[in-house]
Amino acid sequence: MREYENLLLKIEEGIGFVTINRPKSLNALNAATVRDLDCIFDALAQNNEVKVVVITGSGEKSFVAGADITEMQSMSAIEGRNWAKMAQAVFNKIENLPKPVIAAVNGFALGGGCELAMACDIRILSEKAKFGQPEVSLGIPPGFGGTQRLARLVGKGRAKELLFTGDMVDAAEAYRIGLANKVVSAEELINVTTMMAQKIISRAPIAVQVCKAAVNEGLDVDLKSGVAYEAEVFGLCFATDDQKEGMTAFIEKRKPSFTGK
Repeated sequence: MREYENLLLKIEEGIGFVTINRPKSLNALNAATVRDLDCIFDALAQNNEVKVVVITGSGEKSFVAGADITEMQSMSAIEGRNWAKMAQAVFNKIENLPKPVIAAVNGFALGGGCELAMACDIRILSEKAKFGQPEVSLGIPPGFGGTQRLARLVGKGRAKELLFTGDMVDAAEAYRIGLANKVVSAEELINVTTMMAQKIISRAPIAVQVCKAAVNEGLDVDLKSGVAYEAEVFGLCFATDDQKEGMTAFIEKRKPSFTGK
């Protein structure tokens, strides 16, 4: 298994655990870390052993505290645009990975950290988690998709408030406004995340994959086009062994045994 400069990868029982590992910098995203994320998600996409991916941060304080300011400080306009485009491409890859991705947010998720969490399908938060897009205090807007994903998750008004003020919100408020799926104690975070991943793994893999694709596709088109896409993938699943197994198991009142075929 390849080693990464700023990431740790552990694969257990179908779950790929990716840990951002720059604790001295509160796991801030520098270019090397973003490149590592790009490579690791290419590898995870091709690894048939991995059914669900979990992303978290090392240490107790931070998921990802933002992008690395020391690296950005002297960038030119063109360099800044290229940096944003590189990170956006990686976050898009995470968002569109044909496997569910869960963010286990263990602390600060600020700037690029908030954007990384929002690129994941599900966000489970420690009570210690804090979210925010504080870029306006640095003279810039978010550049890794924050202006777009935040509004889609919490609505235009709340997104603008957070973007314009740069304020942080705690885990309870993040849950209230729709940024989080669950809030749990710090001690329970990985266990609860693992249990959710295991539950997803127990479902029909192709059906889960097309659910993710249908939601992502539908958010970018009108309702008529979205439900038309849904009908297509719904129909295609009737050509799978998993559909036959799932419905047969239901009728026979037993647990299904899915193969992903």
